[in-house]
Amino acid sequence: MFVLGIDPGLTRCGFGLVEGSLHGPESFRAVRAGVIESAASEAVERRLGQLAGELTALFDEVAPDAVVVERVFFQRNAKTAIPVAQASGVAVALASVRGLEVRQFTAQEAKLAVTGYGAADKLQVQGMVARLCGLRAIPQPPDAADALALAITYFATRRTEVRLIEAVS
Repeated sequence: MFVLGIDPGLTRCGFGLVEGSLHGPESFRAVRAGVIESAASEAVERRLGQLAGELTALFDEVAPDAVVVERVFFQRNAKTAIPVAQASGVAVALASVRGLEVRQFTAQEAKLAVTGYGAADKLQVQGMVARLCGLRAIPQPPDAADALALAITYFATRRTEVRLIEAVS
């Protein structure tokens, strides 16, 4: 199963594709990760259009089974929160139009799933993503590592849900 994690942002939108299974050993393979960037000097509508186009091409290329987008939970600066929410909306809508399962997790939920500690720092998350995916180096840039962490969070969450369903059955 392939899960695409998206760390939304208008200037830098991280993405990470992880292969894993909902059953069997808990192993992951980072298939692809990177960022989609747009120039801050461009108009917001053009930047959102560019993001939509590049995400569409990415969805077509990697054909994920599910998409996870970071949920904006708390933001000190509204100037930052609004573009992140707009980018998030683009990603969620594009995945939904394709009929893909879409999940959203906060950064704290991803930190908890990946490191076991919801207040872990970025370096701890990046290190655990590398370890869980069997990578020799920490994924760069940090936005890509965050997106991989979101995809891993999907697997951790769905595995727990599957186990609960099986236990009740």
